[in-house]
Amino acid sequence: MFTRKNLVVLIAALLLVLVLGACAQPAAQPQVQEKIVKETVVVEKIVEPTPVPGRQTILVGLTGAPPSLDPADHRSRLAETVIRNMFDGLVTRDTRSGVHLELAEEMNWVDDQTLEVKLRQGVKFHDGVEMTADDVVFTFNRIIQEDAIEFPEAHTSPRKGLIAPLASIEKTGDYGVVMHFSGAWPPAMQMLVHQQIVPKHYIEEVGTEGFVEKPIGTGPFKFVSSKPGLEEVVIERFDGFWGGAPALEPVGTACVERAIFRVIPEASTRVAALLAGEMDIIQAVPPELLDTLDQTPGVQVQTAPSTQPKWMEMNVNAAPFDDEGVRQAMNYAVDRQLIIDEIYGGRAVVLPGALSPFNSFANQDLEPYPYDPDKVLALLEEAGWADSDGDGVLDKDGEPFAFTMDTLEEWRPLAEAVAGQFRALGIDAGVRFWEKSVVKPKLMAGERRAFLDDWGDSAFDPVGHFEAKWHGFVEGQPYGRGNYSTYNNERVNELIKQGETTPDPAKRQEIYDEAQEIVYEEAPAVFLILPEEAEAASERIENWEPASDSRINLHDVCLAP
Repeated sequence: MFTRKNLVVLIAALLLVLVLGACAQPAAQPQVQEKIVKETVVVEKIVEPTPVPGRQTILVGLTGAPPSLDPADHRSRLAETVIRNMFDGLVTRDTRSGVHLELAEEMNWVDDQTLEVKLRQGVKFHDGVEMTADDVVFTFNRIIQEDAIEFPEAHTSPRKGLIAPLASIEKTGDYGVVMHFSGAWPPAMQMLVHQQIVPKHYIEEVGTEGFVEKPIGTGPFKFVSSKPGLEEVVIERFDGFWGGAPALEPVGTACVERAIFRVIPEASTRVAALLAGEMDIIQAVPPELLDTLDQTPGVQVQTAPSTQPKWMEMNVNAAPFDDEGVRQAMNYAVDRQLIIDEIYGGRAVVLPGALSPFNSFANQDLEPYPYDPDKVLALLEEAGWADSDGDGVLDKDGEPFAFTMDTLEEWRPLAEAVAGQFRALGIDAGVRFWEKSVVKPKLMAGERRAFLDDWGDSAFDPVGHFEAKWHGFVEGQPYGRGNYSTYNNERVNELIKQGETTPDPAKRQEIYDEAQEIVYEEAPAVFLILPEEAEAASERIENWEPASDSRINLHDVCLAP
C-alpha cells in the first residue's frame, strides 16, 4: 500500500536520478550532447496532514512577497494575485484569455477613441460605502496623472504603462463615465483587466499611507492583517460582496471564511508544506516533482497554458553576439524538446519566436529553430570560430568562444541545461545567478552579454509585451523597458507603434507578422520554451483551477468537509 512514508523514499530516489552532470566539462566531440543539469529539491520532512475540524481557511503558498497592496503602485503578478481577491476592475479575465464585464454593466465604443462605461449600482466597498463614478474617475486619474501617488514620496503609477493611451476620463452621472484615448487602442479590454477600482473617499481621508496599511476594495475578500514586508497577508470573506462577474459562475459571496497568503520562496519548502498539510495551494511546483505529486494520495496537480515565454537574450552590441550569424547559431544549438521532456516532463511547448504561440497575434508561419549541430558549426565557422586547437573548444584568433549567461536562481535547471548544450558544441558557457534588482541596471546599461529570463504576456496581445522586449529603449516611455539585448531595429520600432493603434485585426496581424519575422531572423535572443503554469493543492480544495496569467482566484474555491 502507498503511504506518505513510501513517498519520502520515492522522492529521495527521484532526486538522486535528477541530479545529473552538475560539473560536466565541455565535450570533446561537438555532436555529443551533454547531460541536462536539474535542480536539486530536498524535501526533508513529510508528515501526515493534521485535519482541523471545521476549518474554513485556505492557506496559499506564494513564491515571493507582493511589493504593494495598492492596485496603482506595482508591476507584479504576485501583487495582483492578492489584490484581485480584494479589489474588482471594470472587467476581469477568466482562467484563460476571455475578458468579462465586472464592475462595468455595459461598455460601448462611441468611436475608436471614446469608450462609454455604465457602472453597476449597489456595489459596496468593504466599509459599506457605495461605489460610484467618482471612484472610477479618481482611480484612473491616480494612474495616469504624474506624481499622483504621494507615498512613500510623490511618484507616477507603475500601472500607467498598462493603459498609456488613456488621455482623460470624465463622469457622466453617478453611474457613468467616458474614457478618452489619444488614439485607437485595440487591446484596451485586455489591459483594463489590470486596473482595479479604489475608494476615493477613503484614500482622501487616510491618505495613500493609510490605504496601503489597510486597503479597502469591492472584492470578495476584505483585508484583515499583514506582516512586515507582506510576508503574510490575511483576508476574510466580505459578506456584503455584490456577487462578481455574472458570466463567471458561481456568483455570490466567497465560499470560505478566510484566506492566508504566505511567502515560501524555496520550492522544496512549498512542496513540503503542502504535503504536511500546512498549505492548501502552492504556486510554481518544480517540474521534476509534478508527476510524483500527481500520484500522491491527498494531492492534486493542475496546469494551465503559461503566458511567460523563456529565452536567453544576447547583447547584440557586444562580441560575440554582435554577429547575426552567431546569434542564429546559438538558436540552432539548443535541443528544446529534450529540455521539455527531461526537465519539464513534457509540460511545455517550444517557443517559435518573439511571441508566445498562444498570443492572439502570433505569427503562425514561423517554425521554431530546430536543433542542428552541423548548422551551428557551419554558421560559427563563417563567423571565424573553429576548433583550431583540437581541444573541443571553439576559438577565434586564439581566444575561446566563452561567455557567462546571467539568470535568476528560479531558472537554474533551465539555464544549466542550456549552458550544458552550448558546452557540448564547444562553446564555453558559464552560468551566474543574480537578484533581479541587482542585475537589471547592468542589463539596461548593456554591461552583460547574455541573460536568461522571461517576460509576461498575460494580455495575450503584443501590446504590453512586444514593445517592452523588442523595441529600442526610450527614456521615460514604456518602449524597451525590458529590452536586455539592447536590440534596436527602426523598422521593428515602427511596426510596434503601428500595431498599437491599428484597429483592424487583420491589418494588425500583418503588422505583427512582419515584426516577428524580422526579430526571428535577427535573433536578439535564443527563443527557448513556454512551460505550463503548475500548481498543486490539497485534495480538500474544490472548484480550483490555475490561471494562465498566474492569478489565484479564491472567490470560487471551497474546502471539502
